[in-house]
Amino acid sequence: MKLAFSTLGCPEWSFSDILSSACDLGYDGVEIRGVGKELYAPNITEFLPENLTKTKASLERLKLEIPCLTSACELQKPGEEVYFECKAYIDCAASLSIPYVRILGDTDPAPSALVDAKRVKKTAALLAAYAEKHNVTLLLESNGYFADTARLADVIESVGSGALAALWDINHPFRFFGETPKTTVDNIGKYIRHVHIKDSIEQDAAVKYKMMGQGTLPVSESVDRLHALGYDGYFSLEWVRRWQPTLEEPGIAFALFVEYMRTLLV
Repeated sequence: MKLAFSTLGCPEWSFSDILSSACDLGYDGVEIRGVGKELYAPNITEFLPENLTKTKASLERLKLEIPCLTSACELQKPGEEVYFECKAYIDCAASLSIPYVRILGDTDPAPSALVDAKRVKKTAALLAAYAEKHNVTLLLESNGYFADTARLADVIESVGSGALAALWDINHPFRFFGETPKTTVDNIGKYIRHVHIKDSIEQDAAVKYKMMGQGTLPVSESVDRLHALGYDGYFSLEWVRRWQPTLEEPGIAFALFVEYMRTLLV
């Protein structure tokens, strides 16, 4: 089982703090969604062309990987901005030999009917063609409208490119569409390349994130079903402290995640 955490969970940490903490806590990798005040990965200091050699050396020395750059590219947006943004992420990923870039159909985790699925498919096809040339795979997340994973599978199958696959956020299909892990895996199992792990409860008609093992998400069943598929990708803790600063400190949440996930191997 390969474990990572998203840097959403530690917005106050420097890049060196992130790597050293990941190494000390026994992680295999780090998913990048901003470092410090910089959310846009191509502008992160350590990812600039003049710093790539040093960054790669640091990762190799600590035996860490960056499995995924998590972009905010929203495919349903009109205009050319999304193309330029996503291509910049693909170029950045390729320069660091990062295999995956996360993309979104729509950005709001709660589902909306106001999604142009045809536009999403068209944009995904164009970007997948670019990603394929750079040996990068785009991962459409089970988020918002596409947390209904039958819809997510439809986009991937319509595009029909090996450079477009799925990122399973285990919270959203379960909370917003009542999908069981079995349903999700039946729909997109063969396309899943990366997984966002978290725990939550429903409180006052809203989703409230909790420390691992303190919520009611079917985390263990989700992991079991992935193992049954032969999934060998990352399980990445998405602790959204950047958006919800009242959540527990990253050092606490990250340490508990490793401990909790190891119990699932018993």
